[in-house]
Amino acid sequence: MSNKKFTKLVLLFCLFFNFTFLVNAQTTSIIKGYDIYLNPYKGNDTNAGTKESPLKTLNEAAKRVNKASDGGAITVYLSSGIYGMNETADFNPVNYKFTKANRLIIRAEILPDDISWNPSDMPVLISTMSFSVEKDDKGQVTGSQNFGILIQNSHATIQGLRILGEPVHENPSKGMLIRNYPIVWEGKDLEDLRITQCLFLGDKFAIPNHLGVLANGKALEVDHCVFYGVKDAVVMWKNPVSNSSMHHNLIINSYGGIVWTWSATNDFKFYSNVISNANVLWILDKDEKESFLIENSIIVGYNSYVNKGGGAHGFGENANPEKLKVSKDVILKKEGKLEIIEDQTDKFYLHIKSGTLGSNLGAGLFTK
Repeated sequence: MSNKKFTKLVLLFCLFFNFTFLVNAQTTSIIKGYDIYLNPYKGNDTNAGTKESPLKTLNEAAKRVNKASDGGAITVYLSSGIYGMNETADFNPVNYKFTKANRLIIRAEILPDDISWNPSDMPVLISTMSFSVEKDDKGQVTGSQNFGILIQNSHATIQGLRILGEPVHENPSKGMLIRNYPIVWEGKDLEDLRITQCLFLGDKFAIPNHLGVLANGKALEVDHCVFYGVKDAVVMWKNPVSNSSMHHNLIINSYGGIVWTWSATNDFKFYSNVISNANVLWILDKDEKESFLIENSIIVGYNSYVNKGGGAHGFGENANPEKLKVSKDVILKKEGKLEIIEDQTDKFYLHIKSGTLGSNLGAGLFTK
């Protein structure tokens, strides 16, 4: 064989090898999905979105996810820092398929269970966006709203984020209400959303956090979250919400309703939660169709035990207390409060003080 022919064969082999490698690599990336990295200080929304070249905003990450096709897991990593949400991060990947195993995950780079974690590592999301205007039948403005993270797909997880509201005047005039919804799950035939290890913070006067999680879908799980000073924690509001749960959450100083089960079915599980200083513990749908069970929880200090109906502008009216069943392992006290760690340098900042009432249930950001 001549040297010239040999050289051609080598070149053809190399081209074939490279082509095969690229095809396999692309196939593998479809199976395994891919990662998107964010950094609010070093990032730029024209970057590639890799760890070395991160994006700046969560809404740009949503746009990248929405352009994806085929299927596989996608993880969006947020580094520590402050993310100003000047528009909704709308995740709506219509040409991409997630499954229970291969999910859309939006998470902090460092999670609470990591040995090196401390509260200052949490990515901070704060809304700075405009509000849509709402009018009644007479054309009079009754309020406005906006969404922080909007999830329009099944099989998603949001983990390890510190989520604030928006610095607005919530009640500018009589009958008018301005409200921010940090996490909204909305769409048709949705299933499987998990919100875990997130810290929802608000102040009704300075930075109202109207509602932590507004959900419309089956298999909702909210666990190991802290809701501190948030008006309403979780609302299940449309279509039958089956196979859902709230567990190991710490909810302090709520000035609205803790959990709204308007659309939840009676298999909704509520256990190992710790609640203190609540306005309304539970709000049923106006027809009181379902009954629910509270298990292995501690509830100290509340104004109203169970209501029905209500909405954005109110908390309804007293409901039949028999609609809430309480197991023997529940501590329920109308008066009192729990002891909270307020030292910001403490790893357990805003958690129950060790050795005091409520500290033994494992409610809060840590799963280990």
